Amino acid sequence: MAEADAIQGVARVAAALATRATELTGELVQLYARELPHLVNDDESVVSLLSASVYQNVDTALRIFQHGIDPHRVEAPVAALEYARRLAQRGTPVVDLIRAYYLGQTALLDYSLQEAVKLEPDPMLLGGMMGHALTGAFAFIDRVTQQVVSAYQEERDRWLVNRSAVRAARVRSLLAGEITDTSETSLGYRLRGTHLAMIVWQAPDPGAGHVLGGLEAVANELAAGLPSSGGPLFVPNDEVCAWVWFPLETPAMPDEEHVRKVLGKAGSGIRLAFGDPGEGLDGFRASHRQAQRVYNLAFAAGEHCDRVLTFRDVGAMALMAGDMAAARGWVADTLGDLATDDEQHARLRDTLRVFLATGGSYTAAAGRLTMHKNSVQYRVRKAEEMLGRPVSENRLDVELALRLCHRLGGAVLATP
Repeated sequence: MAEADAIQGVARVAAALATRATELTGELVQLYARELPHLVNDDESVVSLLSASVYQNVDTALRIFQHGIDPHRVEAPVAALEYARRLAQRGTPVVDLIRAYYLGQTALLDYSLQEAVKLEPDPMLLGGMMGHALTGAFAFIDRVTQQVVSAYQEERDRWLVNRSAVRAARVRSLLAGEITDTSETSLGYRLRGTHLAMIVWQAPDPGAGHVLGGLEAVANELAAGLPSSGGPLFVPNDEVCAWVWFPLETPAMPDEEHVRKVLGKAGSGIRLAFGDPGEGLDGFRASHRQAQRVYNLAFAAGEHCDRVLTFRDVGAMALMAGDMAAARGWVADTLGDLATDDEQHARLRDTLRVFLATGGSYTAAAGRLTMHKNSVQYRVRKAEEMLGRPVSENRLDVELALRLCHRLGGAVLATP
């Protein structure tokens, strides 16, 4: 069986289906009504745009097979791009858009098989035709979904910025104390009750692409793990950073395991800074001020810093590290050679930090570090040799310096 025969056979099937393009469009819309009903149960203009998108995609796909067009060079239809933008404006999850394309592809391949069986009795040729159709269909869907998803993400970012412009101005006025209106009408967020502020941002990454939509998704997923009384207030600060407030039923911080799972699915450059929960408008402001201090600390520390920092853990450090050069000098003066940035010294610092955090108990430190008590004693002794004095002589400063090293890493350590 020649490949040319299979290509010609698929072209005949595509030509036959092209006469039914309007009918197929209606059937696909009915499929979406069953599988993705919220795409169809919408206002008339959006559903009309959905139908136009489906029709143009079906027409384009059939023309590819009719005329032997390379699917890798096809541009997504205009209606398809506009429909993706409309979904972005309405906050429809992008996964629904992608699923619609793959549902449509499966249905269209099924129609093609039914038509091919009618037109071609030779099973060998039929198999070759379907192989060619599958390869071309997947190439087409991959190409078009990349383009419509890109259009969705660009529009989502633009929409977030535009929608948030007035809200951002009002939030800044609230934070500055210029207005004290606690109504939720203008913000879509209730200022009474308990608030937890967060700053979420994307670390510098030239390939990060559409950032704000991803940051908003992280905020929404984190909210699902909190005792929230409503949706979070998401306010873009710039193209790669946003301010967030979570309305809480009771004061709480995010569960560490939940945060790890959320960040595990997000981009590796996304980072979080949390304030402490606060009550009412004053708490709204105070929690944000704390998150801002933590953010400043993380930003100054750069890539050496943890991805998640809370004011509860690093508040004192945030106040100290307003001047990173001064903080680095103070750490060096306090820890001496122990402030060297290499693996050996890191082990000694971590052991001493845990030893002090457990009340100076070798047994408790060994349990937390899952190592033998004698090994803890040895490492603490080596650390004290590098300090040049017993740790008990300046315990508070040493413990704080060790915590700075643990959180900020190379930002406050000396190069070996």
